Amino acid sequence: METPYQNHIDKADYDHVYEPAEDSFLLIDALEKDLEYLKNKNPTFCLEVGSGSGVVITAFGMAFPETFCMSTDVNFKACVMSKQTAAHNKVNLETCNMDLAGSFTDNVFDVIIFNPPYVVTDSEECGGSDITASWAGGVKGREITDRLLNMIPKKLANNGVFYLLLIEENIPDEVVQIMSNYGYKSETVIRRKVRNEQQLVLKIFK
Repeated sequence: METPYQNHIDKADYDHVYEPAEDSFLLIDALEKDLEYLKNKNPTFCLEVGSGSGVVITAFGMAFPETFCMSTDVNFKACVMSKQTAAHNKVNLETCNMDLAGSFTDNVFDVIIFNPPYVVTDSEECGGSDITASWAGGVKGREITDRLLNMIPKKLANNGVFYLLLIEENIPDEVVQIMSNYGYKSETVIRRKVRNEQQLVLKIFK
């Protein structure tokens, strides 16, 4: 998978929108590692929740030009940047300024991607709509993630796949158990130590 061009983005814009970092590129690497699996699925609809700059959903759209790509972000400026990143790389992307994925039709998405706000913080720091929404994860760094986990059975197509980035502080084994209770299997696609963080991408599917 190609890394999208980002030279259209003014550095000052990253004061308001999460700048692509190691976690963003680890998620792209996970999708690339699973490329044959995804091609065999021949996805019709893909959703990235919390798209930020749009590099991940754009990379997906570049690899799957026939897939209808959508993204959401609670930060309006992130929605604008995601749309620009996609357009700059000739990817058609529909963006929605909304919280997570609550308003979408049930069981429509063949692929859902989420690089959540995973930093362990006080609960009071969660729930913003500015750049803090990209990192403040609350208790266990999982308060936002757990809300989306509860939506996955309603939003993911029956044969769909969900890619979720986590760090060890998020207690991935608990996420695996939560999704197991919903009838899903989980596999670690890729894992990487970045400075003081152990980052990994879970693949969740039936």
